[in-house]
Amino acid sequence: MKWLSTKYKEGTVSLALLVLRVTAGSAMAVNHGYKKLTGFTEMAAKGFADPFHIGVKASLGMAVFAEFFCAVLIVLGLLTRLAVIPLMVTMCVALFVAHSGDFFGQGELAGVFLAIFLVLLLVGPGKYSLDKAIGK
Repeated sequence: MKWLSTKYKEGTVSLALLVLRVTAGSAMAVNHGYKKLTGFTEMAAKGFADPFHIGVKASLGMAVFAEFFCAVLIVLGLLTRLAVIPLMVTMCVALFVAHSGDFFGQGELAGVFLAIFLVLLLVGPGKYSLDKAIGK
């Protein structure tokens, strides 16, 4: 009946955070960041959203930085709270600019990623992370 208990242990929460970090981070890095990284030239030529008016290549570069490099840091649990900030900004742009705030339609995935990254910002990476290993 332990599964029905309302009490939780740090190890269980940290395991859940590990699963969340690895799943969300790898999905972001592989399905979004890597595709933008390898298709950078083509995506820039086709046109990419430039919500900050810094140029298409700069905006795409920032998205690649967040969606690939910061996502890899999240998988590793390294600099986690810092790494989620660019991802949260990117997901806000995706949700509110690219998908016009349509949380229950086309922007659903961006909204879910935004919620996941907010949880990681607030809670941290858990004890199964490089942040924890380095911090000791």
